[in-house]
Amino acid sequence: MRGKILFVTGAAVGFVLGARAGRERYEQIKAAAGKVWQSPGVQKQVNAAGDFVAEKIGEFPETAYITIKKLVVQANRRRRESKAPYPSPAAEAALRAGESRSNSSS
Repeated sequence: MRGKILFVTGAAVGFVLGARAGRERYEQIKAAAGKVWQSPGVQKQVNAAGDFVAEKIGEFPETAYITIKKLVVQANRRRRESKAPYPSPAAEAALRAGESRSNSSS
């Protein structure tokens, strides 16, 4: 609760101070921020980050395709194994138990 009160107090103080500074100061800050943003050093880093993201996103569809393909192949293999003519170990044990009962009763 204390953190919320401090946040609201800080926001109120910032609002009051910002209102007192007025539009002129806002325009000065905006112009300074625009100069920094347009500087060659900042733009170089922006372009480097953009190129990095584009490179990594370019790899994502191929990686996703390969992963999905592996999962589909694995699922199909499991499905085929489940439809195999050979009984599962549990079914095989049940068949053996049934045979031993019929042999012992004869």
